Amino acid sequence: MAFELPNDFRCPISLEIMSDPVIIQSGHTFDRVSIQKWIDSGNRTCPITKLPLSETPSLIPNHALRSLISNFAHVSPKQQHHSHSQSQSQSQTHSLISTLVSRSSSHESRLESLTRLVRLTKRDSSVRRKVTESGAVRAVLDCVDSGDRVLQEKSLSLLLNLSLEDDNKVGLVADGVVRRVVAVLRVGSPDCKAVAATLLTSLAVVEVNKATIGSYPDAISALVSLLRHGNDRERKESATALYALCSFPDNRKRVVDCGSVGILVEAADSGLERAVEVLGLLVKCRGGREEMSRVSGFVEVLVNVLRNGGLKGIQYSLFILNCLCCCSREIVDEVKREGVVEICFGLEDNESEKVRRNATNLVHTLLGNPMEA
Repeated sequence: MAFELPNDFRCPISLEIMSDPVIIQSGHTFDRVSIQKWIDSGNRTCPITKLPLSETPSLIPNHALRSLISNFAHVSPKQQHHSHSQSQSQSQTHSLISTLVSRSSSHESRLESLTRLVRLTKRDSSVRRKVTESGAVRAVLDCVDSGDRVLQEKSLSLLLNLSLEDDNKVGLVADGVVRRVVAVLRVGSPDCKAVAATLLTSLAVVEVNKATIGSYPDAISALVSLLRHGNDRERKESATALYALCSFPDNRKRVVDCGSVGILVEAADSGLERAVEVLGLLVKCRGGREEMSRVSGFVEVLVNVLRNGGLKGIQYSLFILNCLCCCSREIVDEVKREGVVEICFGLEDNESEKVRRNATNLVHTLLGNPMEA
C-alpha cells in the first residue's frame, strides 16, 4: 500500500528523505551530505534563516528524527494493513453513530447500531471518545427513555462503556445520565437495574460526581431499595455503588437516613461481603454507629464474618467492632462473650497487614487499653 512520508523528513536542500539528519547552530535539520556540501562550498550561513554560522560549524546528529524516519520508512505490510483497518473502523463508527442519531432510523437499525457500538466501545478508547465528541450521548439517553427493555439495556451498556474514559465521567453526569439511571433503578428490568447500578459506580470514581449523585433525589434510596429487593447480581452491584458513594463523607448520613443499616446487615448475614465494606464506611459517622448498635444480632453477624469471611470482610468487621466498642461498654461485653479476643489472637499471623493491625487495635480496646481505630 503506497503512502507519503511527511515533508519534515525531507532535507530542505536536496528535498530528499534524510538518511543522516543533523542539526546546525540555527536549530534547523539537514541531511549530513547536503549540508556538508553547502559548508564545503564556502557557505557560512544557514540555508534557511541566512543567519551566520561559525567558521567550523558543528553538525549534531538528530537521533530522534533519524529513528522516526527509520520506523516510518520500514512499516511492515502487517502494520500498513492495521492502518487501513483503523481507517475502515473509523468509517464504520461514523456510520453507526449516524444511524443512532438519525430520527428516521428504524427501531431495528438503531438497536443494531447500539449493539455494535457497545462491542466497539468496550475495547477501543478512541471509539469511546468519538461517540462522546459526536454529540451522540443525547440519542443514547433517548434510548434509555424509550421504555423498550432491549434498547434500554444496550444503551445503558453503551453509557457504561463511555464512562470508562475519565474525561467522560463528569460530562455524562452533566448530560443528565443520573436522572435516567435512577428511573431505571426504580422500574427497569433486573438486567437493566444491575447495569444502571454499575454505571453509577463507574461515574462515582470522580469526586465531584459522588457529591452530585449523592444529592440527587432518590438516587441513594433507589440503590438501597435494590439492595433489599433485588436478585444476587442487583444486590451486589447496588452495594458496590453504595460503597463508591460512601467514600464521600457527606453521603454516609444520606445512606443511613434511607434505612440502609438493617438492610446491609441482612445482606452481610446472607454472605454479601460488600455489604460489610459499606458498613465499614458508615460506622465512621455518628448516625451509622447509632443505627448499628440498635440492630439485633449485628455483633453475631460480624463475628460470623470473622470466622468464615474473606480478607476484606474480616478487615472491615474488625474495624467496625473496634469503632462500636470505643463508644459502648455494652458492646464490649457482648463482643467478649462472642470470643472475639481469641479470634483476634488467631489473626496475629494473618497475611494481610490491615487485618493484623485491626485485630491488634480491637484487642487493645477490648482489654481496656484502646488504640486509634
